[in-house]
Amino acid sequence: MTTTPEPAATARPVALVTGVGRTIGIGAGIARRLAASGWDIAFTYWTPYDDRMTWGVEKGATKAITDSLTAHGAATAAVEADLTDPGAPARVFDEAEARLGRPVTALVMCHAESVDSGLLDTTVESFDRHFAVNARATWLLIREYGRRCTAAPGTGRVIALTSDHTVGNLPYGASKGALDRITQAAAHELAHLGVTANVINPGPIDTGWMPADLRDDLTKATPAGRLGTPRDTADLVDFLCSPQGRWINGQLLKSNGGIA
Repeated sequence: MTTTPEPAATARPVALVTGVGRTIGIGAGIARRLAASGWDIAFTYWTPYDDRMTWGVEKGATKAITDSLTAHGAATAAVEADLTDPGAPARVFDEAEARLGRPVTALVMCHAESVDSGLLDTTVESFDRHFAVNARATWLLIREYGRRCTAAPGTGRVIALTSDHTVGNLPYGASKGALDRITQAAAHELAHLGVTANVINPGPIDTGWMPADLRDDLTKATPAGRLGTPRDTADLVDFLCSPQGRWINGQLLKSNGGIA
């Protein structure tokens, strides 16, 4: 679903947010926060991923997310994309540009393949899928952004979400480590475009995936005595995308409530 783009003279900038499959997810929270701050939003989702996860597919999520964005005056473009496909990033940018009428100014990557497994039980198939989604797709999305970027110097943004998981999360943690390096490289390699690039580690965000014992343990380990919310991450993304955030570049930022 797409609203009519505004005339070029008054158009809102466009943010592309990946991994927006559930209304309570971090990606949806970021998309809503940016829409409220004056951005038009293209977002991606991939239903087969949610279908494989314990939480399952949230029926009507795409429409509900779109409606929440348009309520803030944003034009929107929802794009279903399988990021294991190397051709998907270019198609996502093509569709976002065609439907919103202008190029992407901010690329915010929240997509992830995330299946718990360790050194001894990770399959080659799972390892390759994690790297295809978390590392290769991140590189291809940033590359596509850099090739097309026409944002005014100092306004372009690249942001990726990462994790510090290691033990029991071999493919996820390793592929997120690769994502960190790829995104931080963009801070230097896209400098001639006036683009900043940063990575955010959001810490323990409660989006319904945690079992009760883990939720309790993480709550106790956080000085604030609570888990993070999508809004906590969204507020930081919103700041980084604002003019006030332009001096922060090439960083891995921990926005985790000070968890031990």
